[in-house]
Amino acid sequence: MKIENPNDYTPQNTIWAIIAFEGPDRYSLAGGLGVRVSELSESLAALGYETHLIFAGDPTMAAASIDLENRHLWRVAQEVSKRYPKGVYEGEEEKLISFEQETPSIVLNLARRAQEQNKRLVLLGEDWQTAATMIAVHERLYWQGLLDNVVLLWNANSTFGFNRIDWPRLDEHVTITGVSRYMKQKLLSHGIESLVIPNGIPDRHLERIDREAVKAMRDHTEGRILLTKFARFDPDKNWLPAVQAVARLKAMGERPLFFVRGGIESYGVVVINEMKTLGLRVVDLTMSSPTAEEFFAAVEKLKEEADIVLLRFFVPEAIQRILYSASDAVLANSVHEPFGLVGLEVMAARGVAFVGSTGEDYAMHLLNSVSLDTTDPNEIVANLIYLHHNPTMVHDLRRLGHITARLYVWPRVVKDIINKLSYVEMTVPRQAPHH
Repeated sequence: MKIENPNDYTPQNTIWAIIAFEGPDRYSLAGGLGVRVSELSESLAALGYETHLIFAGDPTMAAASIDLENRHLWRVAQEVSKRYPKGVYEGEEEKLISFEQETPSIVLNLARRAQEQNKRLVLLGEDWQTAATMIAVHERLYWQGLLDNVVLLWNANSTFGFNRIDWPRLDEHVTITGVSRYMKQKLLSHGIESLVIPNGIPDRHLERIDREAVKAMRDHTEGRILLTKFARFDPDKNWLPAVQAVARLKAMGERPLFFVRGGIESYGVVVINEMKTLGLRVVDLTMSSPTAEEFFAAVEKLKEEADIVLLRFFVPEAIQRILYSASDAVLANSVHEPFGLVGLEVMAARGVAFVGSTGEDYAMHLLNSVSLDTTDPNEIVANLIYLHHNPTMVHDLRRLGHITARLYVWPRVVKDIINKLSYVEMTVPRQAPHH
């Protein structure tokens, strides 16, 4: 390879390919992984890089397409997906077989073109479903004599599926990364030394929220203690302490109003039963693509009959950000959180994030957020009371939280990745190509 500056990864000399089970199709977008790879690939394309995203895509859409300038989508395992129309994780085991069979050929074609054009191919696999594929890709690149033009990374966004990874082989074939120092320690427990590459947020999350809309939300809730939680119904998301904190506030004579958006997970039954057992008034709110005004009107109608409002609809991002900004606290209080993207999104909306203390590297207690040390609901309540009596601190939390969020926009994270690539380039030995 003949590139003037070997540590300079530019749109002129670099092609990116991201491999993930989830992706930007509604069919494929199941959670944080889909959001991450969609936004990272979109950001890379916007920066001018030729970017490829390989994922288990919607079986009704084209197998290969270009949806944005510079971003190429490759939908694999579609024949299997046709039999499982409910989403990416239905029939997961069957899809994995096709995923591992189809992906290497796509990557090899990209690597050949990169070699012909004297470019690098940066290949990034995401989460456990891609670990075996990354090993297979490395071996095929080696035997095709294409490895010298390719940098292989594999990233851990969570610990799920770690028991299914062949760690020695993966560590031998690729450079392993994690999304936080917390994940770095989790990987170290498997004997893996890793690099930290954080998650990011899109620039649009930093856009100014209509202050009149935030004021309207507060007016419609008449000064009640406004709390919000958006998360899957999963024990790791620490739902029960959040619900118990609402009950304790009410027992203290306060008037909390808790907006909840969960998922379809079965653990939701446990959470809702806890709400009712504690005597909290639970109201379902169902809407279809509401405007902010329509949402405010619905809140106005039910506010006197509810302690907890279950948002039983897809909440538009604009309304979600208004809720984040208007709330006294957004409870992103997970007991195990590899990164904590919601907390960062709350900060971007100038909200007050109550986060756990695992993967939220960006969180600084009482400087830009509230970092909870325990699963005790009293800790949530005590911090709410403390902030209620310290309005200047609340103002500073919102201001410094927003400044923190600006440091984690995707273009800045891409610079961090490129910095790590420069290190990888210097340390990973190149093997002689075989023909």
